[in-house]
Amino acid sequence: MKLDEKIQIVEEFRQKFLKSKVVIATGYIGLNVAQMSQLRRKLLESGSEYHVVKNTLLRRASADNDMEVLQQHFKGTTGIALNFVDPVAPAKVLMDFSKDNEKLFIKGGALNGKQITPDGIQSLATLPSREVLLGQLLSVMNGVPTALVRVLNNIPQNFMNVLSAIKDQKANAENL
Repeated sequence: MKLDEKIQIVEEFRQKFLKSKVVIATGYIGLNVAQMSQLRRKLLESGSEYHVVKNTLLRRASADNDMEVLQQHFKGTTGIALNFVDPVAPAKVLMDFSKDNEKLFIKGGALNGKQITPDGIQSLATLPSREVLLGQLLSVMNGVPTALVRVLNNIPQNFMNVLSAIKDQKANAENL
């Protein structure tokens, strides 16, 4: 590979590292081409990318940015999964794929510039997707004004009940 090609690859991955929410480093010793294609297809369907790049180029691309914490994982056979929107998506795909293909293993990752361990990535994979979390947040946010309206609506209702009870009490007192 020529020097200008290497420089271009380093710059391309530096930009990807700056934009990505999550980067997960994996090892893939023993996976065949069909399995790698299947993995790439599943990651692509989730909105993620998967790349196999020389470790020296990855170390240079991650230097002096948030992904520098991953440099220790750029040894041996290394593939990286990136996602620019949903950090949960690649973690789910990689964990599901590694259950069926034990030759794929998680080395480590970085989430918004913070290093995460393989156990942390497994925990990340158990989280609901971004859309589900946003839906849950919306329902919580919607529940507060709804409850407030119910409480405010009950105040006049309760006041009317008290007035009705006083009226009935006075009517009973007059009848005696």
